[in-house]
Amino acid sequence: MKLLKEKKRTMGILQLIFPIWATIAIIESKIVDNIRHEVRKFPDEFQFGAATASYQVEGAWNEDGKSESIWDHITHENPCYVLDCSNGDIADDSYHLYKRDVEMMRELGLDFYRFSLSWTRILPTSFPDKINEAGVQYYNNLIDEMLKYNIKPMVTLYHWDLPQKLQEMGGWTNPNIIDWYSDYARVVFELFGDRVKDWITINEPYQVCYNGYGDKSLAPILNIKGVADYMCAKNLLLAHAKAYHIYDEEFRPTQGGSIFISLSAQWYDAEFEEFAVVAQEANDFFWAVYSHPIFSASGDFPKSVKDAVATKSIEQGYPRSRLPEFTEEEIAYVRGSSDYFGLNHYSTLYVYRNESTLNYYESPSFNDDHGIITYTYDEWRIGESLKTKFVPWGFTKLLAKIREDYGNPPVIITENGFATHGGLNDEDRVTYYKHYIGAMLDAMEDGSDVRRYTAWSIMDNFEWTAGYTERYGLYEVDYESPERTRTPRKSAFVYKQILRTRELDMHYEPDTNVMTIDEGH
Repeated sequence: MKLLKEKKRTMGILQLIFPIWATIAIIESKIVDNIRHEVRKFPDEFQFGAATASYQVEGAWNEDGKSESIWDHITHENPCYVLDCSNGDIADDSYHLYKRDVEMMRELGLDFYRFSLSWTRILPTSFPDKINEAGVQYYNNLIDEMLKYNIKPMVTLYHWDLPQKLQEMGGWTNPNIIDWYSDYARVVFELFGDRVKDWITINEPYQVCYNGYGDKSLAPILNIKGVADYMCAKNLLLAHAKAYHIYDEEFRPTQGGSIFISLSAQWYDAEFEEFAVVAQEANDFFWAVYSHPIFSASGDFPKSVKDAVATKSIEQGYPRSRLPEFTEEEIAYVRGSSDYFGLNHYSTLYVYRNESTLNYYESPSFNDDHGIITYTYDEWRIGESLKTKFVPWGFTKLLAKIREDYGNPPVIITENGFATHGGLNDEDRVTYYKHYIGAMLDAMEDGSDVRRYTAWSIMDNFEWTAGYTERYGLYEVDYESPERTRTPRKSAFVYKQILRTRELDMHYEPDTNVMTIDEGH
């Protein structure tokens, strides 16, 4: 889950920036539009799942031959880089408790479960010269246990835990990573592709590149602004495309699966018409910079991003744009390289840019290149956590934008969820899920081709720089217990009912006394 680059503005500051006439509209800012009270059916073929990621749940950070990842490295070298000075050394101990994980999937009645592979658990040298059999066996055990109960694996190849050895050689800024990553991808296709039919190449490129390379809010905290993040973006997209083509040409003919990328996209909107172009540019910079090269008819980075970075770069004295260019061959290679639009979505932000925002950000930087300020409203907060604001209408608008800009590609919601600070009676999460799933149904009724929905997360886990202070799980994990006991929250029972009935009932109230496994699971 996902770091939102958010600069919240209070009402007083907004009134200084915006014209006086605009303050009336501020008061009228809405949380939910058009609440539907009838029971709503999902298409028969629609599927539901839940997700985790390797570093966030597996633990066993140095067991059975696994080597060091960038997250192992940073949390050991600088423990209090994480808010609560924690790490993923044990996390949810899924490496040892995978059978309980599958039992939870059965309790919920999941159609599929999304998890990621640890590169360093499978290839401890980072390269295919040595395959770690113990790591392979762990994933075989998990996959086989799931398939025993007709739960489909959806497997992410890369979810942020790069081998530390590769980072020391430049990581995603080194163009050789295109080969390093695709070599790794070929190994796992060979190992697991007979049973895994849904592959995700890379999770959330924006967070990988901006937060990790252009900022210090995720490992490897390179913080080389406006340069390393753009180098990362080009290399990552080419690595993704190469893995796609390897699968498409070498494995799909015999394995028959699908392969796609998972993009983080929040919705950026203009509260006032004068900022409509700014909102378009915000969506271009924050997520279409990764989707446009793959899903648009023309390919390449969005024109607004290319023009803005090139102009700034020349003004700053650079001989060329800090955003690397794709060749025509590379544009063609990346374009169309995803079977689905994998979408991670959590919330919505309003945007503006005017004379008051000039020189607001450090220069050069990604943020200075776009020059956009984002803000939210206090009434969008429905719980203790500030991580996920409640703006379901933004989800509908985002799906409409994807439908309109990219010719209505098939979409899989690969993450959507809500943070709390713990507790089993997570009424705020229930509210969030009901309304966001409803917003997705609204988009589907408008024509969006959404095929699957994935809740983040099946259980609490290590939430990166927030550690264990933010909880996203349908199941609460007791980190004081050596057994890492998992207990279903109210939201787990509500989600189970949606899956069981294939219906969204906004008024459903579950009996939370006992979680059972339904027949067939």
